[in-house]
Amino acid sequence: MKDFVFCFAQTHLNFRLAELNALAILEAIEIQYNPSDLLLASPFLLVKLPSIADAKKLLNRSILLKEVIELWAEADTFDNLLVKVRELPIHYHKPYLKSRFKFNVSVFGSTLTIPQKVEQIERFSFLPYEGDIDMKNPEVVFTVYEDFYDLPNQGIPSPEHPFRLFFGPFVAESNRGLIQKYDLKKRGYLGTTSMDAELSLIMSNVALVRPGSFVLDPFVGTGSFLVTSSHFGAYTLGADIDGRQIRGKAHHPWRTTEFWDAIICDPPYGVRAGAKKIAINSKTPPKTSILNRDGGYKLPQTIPYELDEVLNDLISFAAIHLVPGGRLVYWLPTITEEYSPRDVPRHRRLRLLDNCEQNFNKWARRLIVMEKLRVDESDLNVSELLVEVERGLHKQMTLDTKDVKIDEGGLVSLNESPAHANFRKGYFNE
Repeated sequence: MKDFVFCFAQTHLNFRLAELNALAILEAIEIQYNPSDLLLASPFLLVKLPSIADAKKLLNRSILLKEVIELWAEADTFDNLLVKVRELPIHYHKPYLKSRFKFNVSVFGSTLTIPQKVEQIERFSFLPYEGDIDMKNPEVVFTVYEDFYDLPNQGIPSPEHPFRLFFGPFVAESNRGLIQKYDLKKRGYLGTTSMDAELSLIMSNVALVRPGSFVLDPFVGTGSFLVTSSHFGAYTLGADIDGRQIRGKAHHPWRTTEFWDAIICDPPYGVRAGAKKIAINSKTPPKTSILNRDGGYKLPQTIPYELDEVLNDLISFAAIHLVPGGRLVYWLPTITEEYSPRDVPRHRRLRLLDNCEQNFNKWARRLIVMEKLRVDESDLNVSELLVEVERGLHKQMTLDTKDVKIDEGGLVSLNESPAHANFRKGYFNE
């Protein structure tokens, strides 16, 4: 295994490990790291991978990973870094002895002037490279990362010296250009809830979308998730109750079978308008036509649809219609002061993998990632169901098992109502 330093974009901080883990599964790459090493105040993570080629595979699809260097030396001061680089065995340098090269000093959480960077680069003059310096088209870029942490954004002045430094050859950059390619400003039609391109791409990644995947968005709106999933080669389909955005029959045509590789969605919160669902009235037979006399589409009768009902139906639907190993990725809105991990809906056939918070101060939304159990896996027991998952760390919740109820379909509920059941009221009270 080789050592690398992953440099992430300092955005959507709680989502970085979820995407990294998913990409490692997609590319079938063995990856080793300590989740607690990735700090919210830093973009750097030390990772072990089998090869440089594997690092490039992860970069090729990642949205939150910016770039990677191979780790040759790590230290807490620049002088100590130089000492460690001097002590490197010659086999580190041998592939690059005659290569065209340049040096790059990258600073996070502070700034260095160009003269200061030049001074630092010149202190590496002891290295045995015989190739020419090439600033425009080098064959290798030797990189120094200096991590001062993100203290200024916390109201703390940058320290005089970095907390840690890394050195090694640059591997590659990621494909964050996709964010601009699918920027909402370039879309021909937008709705009030259209998801931005970066988050849509991240969701497609954590859902393990790949060429040939069948992806469903049951609250499709203007199709942001289907656009990004299609980019990665999926066959996509969406449904929506709002006929102003799509047209179709009211009831889904899915057979009760395992079909979807991924379900990716942003369920209606009931904020901009109360969430609704198609009314089912057993006393009134369904209409044989979906058109009015003037040829226009009939709007089906609807009734209020509370958020906790929406999510329970979504979880139950996913447990039936996902293929084994398929993923459900959706947004759960929460009031910050009221949220508890026990509010996340659970099902005996769905393992909770990630719970990534996007905080808006008084309220937040959480990206929930669940995976359907494999055929040879037994239903989750109560202990396995009550696992708190956040920022890649798993721990057991403190909850009396007598408070847990599991219906015949496997849906888990508690004696108390989840906080998001009153999300609309709490949102407007704030």
